Amino acid sequence: MFHSARIKLTGWYLLIIMLISTMFSVGIYRIISNELDRVEQIGRTRLQRRLLEQQRLIPPQTYRNPQSPFMFFLDPDVIEETKNRLKMMLLIINLSILGGSALAGYFLSGRTLQPIKDMIDEQNRFITDASHELRTPLTSLKSEIEVNLRDNKFTLNDARKLLKSNLEEVDNLQILSDGLIKLTQYQKRSNGLIVSKVSLKKIIGEAVKKVSPLAKNKHINLVNEIENETIEGSNVELTEMFIIFLDNAIKYSPEKTTVNLSAQKKDGHILISIKDQGMGISQDDLPYLFDRFFRTDKSRTKKDTPGYGLGLAIAKEIIDRHKGTIRVQSKVNEGTTFTIELPRKHSSKVI
Repeated sequence: MFHSARIKLTGWYLLIIMLISTMFSVGIYRIISNELDRVEQIGRTRLQRRLLEQQRLIPPQTYRNPQSPFMFFLDPDVIEETKNRLKMMLLIINLSILGGSALAGYFLSGRTLQPIKDMIDEQNRFITDASHELRTPLTSLKSEIEVNLRDNKFTLNDARKLLKSNLEEVDNLQILSDGLIKLTQYQKRSNGLIVSKVSLKKIIGEAVKKVSPLAKNKHINLVNEIENETIEGSNVELTEMFIIFLDNAIKYSPEKTTVNLSAQKKDGHILISIKDQGMGISQDDLPYLFDRFFRTDKSRTKKDTPGYGLGLAIAKEIIDRHKGTIRVQSKVNEGTTFTIELPRKHSSKVI
């Protein structure tokens, strides 16, 4: 489809260019042709005037005699030959333009269509990934219902267990749909970022408060060493970003470990580090860590680490919207450190 569209677009480019080139060529030919005819007419008129002044009668054939002192400066045959040569030169120029335009048009059409191709490819990947993730809870729901419907000894207690299990799958579907909606909203670059001056300590404190129940369940100690710094950004988005990173650190850390948060200033930016003592990430997985639906090999069973691999993708979009960067250092079975670099001042509207 992309190749076919590229050929068609190249054809339209060529058609437009050749129409313009042909119009210019016809115009140039007519202008030069008319100018040559005018020069010939002026020469003829001047010669006739000179003959009248000298009161001489010279036959018209003398005008074309090379030996005549009254020979035209531009011979009509020469003018006709010049016109023919002009036609040939314009034809050659137009053929050259056609060849050059075909190559340039094919190149430019590829550059023009590439963003559209990337968008379509991304959309297809999104549909494929979303369909795959949706299939799991839907299949589980369908299987449980079908099995229980075939059970002749299905009791009220069994029905309660079935509904409870179905509710868990519905919750999973809701988590997935909410994550997809958030990711789509953040990926819309048309949604401008309106920032305000916010307290980094307050934002992280709110994020820590949100994930504290999960940390307590695993007896994980959250150590917040961040001082009260002021930056410019979206309070809601930054809070959500830190919740994602903290939730991720707690999920992939064993019980009775520590998650440290620290910050430092650097050239108009502030660096926030979130360090855990978890399972770590292999070097092969690091390049894909922020891809949508990506989950490391050890977590694909989803038994101990539920989720759909959307959290870090959403966090990366928030960082990009704030003109920040993210670095990851990790060793398997030793832990992971996420370092987020955010500008202290922002070019967007500050309220």
